[in-house]
Amino acid sequence: MRVLVINSGSSSLKYQVRDTDTNEVAATGLIERIGEGGQAPANHGEAMDQVAAVLEAELAERPLDAVGHRVVHGGERFSEPVLINNEITRAIERLNPLAPLHNPANVLGIRAITAKWPDMPQVAVFDTAFHRTLPEHAWRYAVPDALYRKYGIRRYGFHGTSHEFVTGRAAELLQTPLDEFNAVVAHLGNGVSLTAIQGGESIDTSMGFTPLEGLVMGTRSGDIDPSILIFLQRQGMSADEIDTLLNRNSGLKALFGDNDMRAIVDAAEAGDEHARTTLAITSYRLAKYIGGYHVAVGGAHALIFTAGIGENSSAFRQLVVDRLGALGLVLDAEANQVRSKEPRVISSAGSAIPVLVVPTDEERAIAEATTAVVLGAHG
Repeated sequence: MRVLVINSGSSSLKYQVRDTDTNEVAATGLIERIGEGGQAPANHGEAMDQVAAVLEAELAERPLDAVGHRVVHGGERFSEPVLINNEITRAIERLNPLAPLHNPANVLGIRAITAKWPDMPQVAVFDTAFHRTLPEHAWRYAVPDALYRKYGIRRYGFHGTSHEFVTGRAAELLQTPLDEFNAVVAHLGNGVSLTAIQGGESIDTSMGFTPLEGLVMGTRSGDIDPSILIFLQRQGMSADEIDTLLNRNSGLKALFGDNDMRAIVDAAEAGDEHARTTLAITSYRLAKYIGGYHVAVGGAHALIFTAGIGENSSAFRQLVVDRLGALGLVLDAEANQVRSKEPRVISSAGSAIPVLVVPTDEERAIAEATTAVVLGAHG
């Protein structure tokens, strides 16, 4: 099946055409600055016109069979990918308050496809779905129950499509049945999340009600004392200003002035104390979470690194694992330096559990999920 995978951002549209029979990527691209004026497309409908124009030759040769959408927030309703219709689109739209930076753009992408190709099967694949297996003691916050009942305030978790894909690949590599596999998965990109895997399922994850909670990220603060928000509001900052501060001007960007891990590592290796402090804060927070999740799963069978930083920064992986000596984790220095698009073990033979690098492929996961839903609907 030939699937167009769409990842709609508030001002961008990332796309990929993938053949799920051969895993061939026929086309890929990114349209940015949507709605920002000038030569940029005015809206997601115009952006889809651009995508269609780029794909015209490919579509003429072999038309698309379906479209798969990455949807960030599925709330409590969506625990698996679903075939989109008007009611599903409206249900996703009703979740906009839970992900105001993401879900509105996801809905715009869905509606743009509907307008362009009204008969095209579309499937929504939710970032939150993999984490619907969290037990209540992991997802519930210690706040009045009315806040959960009225506003849905609870831990949802994100990056679920990536965590699920990587977990499956790791279990295959280690020849462990998925339903017996315990692991800690570290998705380290500009957004960062950690997931505790027990029996192949998510039982805890570092992102919460929104993607802001948890670890130090590229521009997000991760965990901070909630009273800081109250303090800043009393100092005269508005809700929007606080939101911008914590989501766009914190994390690595705030600590070092640059959210590019490569620049930070290079500066640290050149002796920059500011960069070294940034790496110490970031690796320390991550190691604490890994230790906690090792306990949560009853003893992990593997620690898995994935996403941009997790796959490519051998220096940062080394910093993190060096903090995990109490768990008996030891990297093989040579294996840790290897660059490959294939899953691999980077720990030494003497490591208490294997440490893996498993490249993620969210587009592939979305395309495969879309194929399964569409074939199931017509089966």
